[in-house]
Amino acid sequence: MARPVTNAAFEGLLLAAGYGNSHAAFARQLNHAGRDQGTWRYDAASVYWWLRGRRPGEHVQAAMAEILARKLGRSVAATELGFGASNSIGTCIYPASVGGAIDTAEQIWTTLAKHLNQQANGTFDSGKALQAALGWRYDLRDETVSRNGRQQVTGTDVQTLYTLADHFTDLDRRHGSGSPRTRTLMADFLVRQVTLMMHGTYTEAVGRDLMRAAATLCGQLAFMSYDAGDHASAQQHVTVALRLAKAADDRLYGAHLLANLATQAVHLGHARDAARLAEAAIDGAGRAPAAVLARLHATAATAYGQSGERRACQLALARAEHALDRTGPDPGPRWVTYFSPAHLAGASLRCLGDLHLYAQALGHAPDALSLASKNIRTRALHTALVAMTHARAGDTDAACNWARELAQHAAGIQSARVQQRVREITTILSPQRASPQVNEVLHTLATMPTAA
Repeated sequence: MARPVTNAAFEGLLLAAGYGNSHAAFARQLNHAGRDQGTWRYDAASVYWWLRGRRPGEHVQAAMAEILARKLGRSVAATELGFGASNSIGTCIYPASVGGAIDTAEQIWTTLAKHLNQQANGTFDSGKALQAALGWRYDLRDETVSRNGRQQVTGTDVQTLYTLADHFTDLDRRHGSGSPRTRTLMADFLVRQVTLMMHGTYTEAVGRDLMRAAATLCGQLAFMSYDAGDHASAQQHVTVALRLAKAADDRLYGAHLLANLATQAVHLGHARDAARLAEAAIDGAGRAPAAVLARLHATAATAYGQSGERRACQLALARAEHALDRTGPDPGPRWVTYFSPAHLAGASLRCLGDLHLYAQALGHAPDALSLASKNIRTRALHTALVAMTHARAGDTDAACNWARELAQHAAGIQSARVQQRVREITTILSPQRASPQVNEVLHTLATMPTAA
């Protein structure tokens, strides 16, 4: 059954211009009009989705307005097309085509770059997340991603993008993503540089690598938005990054992105959907390097732990530990090298605490804190977990000691996740406020400085 039209303005213009029953003809005209932008491959299906709420990039809307103006014999403003203002929030719909992914990426990057202190409207949509997982897992491989546009893109150009992605990742781990300035700076770079590259000229091999690099940057921006508490924006970006990873034919990075989406779902309390997302990631990764499998199984374990499924949680933890033990001298893709025994210990600490197995959970505390020096935010998150687990186990003295440690580690970090952990510890300890020790710790947490 066809979905109802939601963009009546665009439908009316198509009817008036004689394209009401000729969507394919309109798409051909659009592809011709955009020949200087690159090889556009829009078709009748593209028009179908535009009529039903999908929003093309601003440059595509400008070409649409020109085509309709010629047919109607009058000027047509892009605002008449019914796609909304350029700052309208993008959807979390998994793009049907590479061109759609590029257009959606441009839209959400432009929105974020223009609105320094504004979060996206809407909330995390677990249903859309599961639809994205299905699209990524089962849609056919893109036959080609090569293009012919104005700017020549080389393999060296793409390698520069990976270097910049590493830089943004390091900034995120050291300082958190709570400040909007870092994310808008990154989004502005993506709009001005990466979008132009994706609309450029590149061979099939360079195109696949470009899509992988764009997915890496978009995925990093998604994780930064998640850490900042901007969950609608995070879901938008990770959904587009999934589609770009599909275009790159990189199933391992796609699985990593899907696990990030599962992690976000766990954070927001969607445990069962998070488990489905994590299992889809494991299934899609196939015969992956051991480090990748360790990370994916650890994510599944956190979902099962939150939902109270003890057997499934412990089995996932065992699989993660077994996979990490099998990691050889080649750790796998560059993006998984961060996942260390300390990260798995942190996952175990969280999972077993959720299952009320506090003594077992605290047995992982020393390893969870043996992090590399650059993992400043993760150290704060793991320290908070240790404090909360002691508090839930009834050891107030130890909880207070670790809460003081948290205040030291978290100073200067801007992260909504760290702030949430602080609030959780405060909630657990507040009933014992009459204790001078607890009162002092609560005051320390309440006055904890954050980064400017």
